[in-house]
Amino acid sequence: MPLTHLTEHGHTHMVDVSAKQTTHRTAIAEASVFFPPEVYAQIQAAHGQTAKGTITEIARIAGIMAAKNTAAIIPLCHPMMLERCQIHMAYQDHNHSLHIRAEVAVTHKTGVEMEALTAATAAALTVYDMTKALSHDIIISNVQLVHKSGGKSDFNR
Repeated sequence: MPLTHLTEHGHTHMVDVSAKQTTHRTAIAEASVFFPPEVYAQIQAAHGQTAKGTITEIARIAGIMAAKNTAAIIPLCHPMMLERCQIHMAYQDHNHSLHIRAEVAVTHKTGVEMEALTAATAAALTVYDMTKALSHDIIISNVQLVHKSGGKSDFNR
């Protein structure tokens, strides 16, 4: 299968979606932020509050904003008017982490995988930014697409 963003001559281009059918498309991406145990304990003791605001609420806003602006930071993405972007976060006591799940939907001619991945990543980066004063030994990991539907094919991890 050829790479869709390269022409037959190897030149970069934005994929032409003009002949595609408009369909309802969704994508879900996830990311995890792992904290040292003592940092996780501090975050839990403060109920996620920092001098900059509540970690999860600021990260949620960042994720939504990132999804809406994906075409501005990923060069060949099509600009889209998203119909839904939800960011779910849950602290995981068993491994001292914060699990982030971004769900994005649109009715369009192209999918929203990049918007979901960008949302999850931006939320994770915001969590790092808000907690890095406690430690730089925080790890962002497991950024992945877990679902896409609509268009030519569906995907589920």
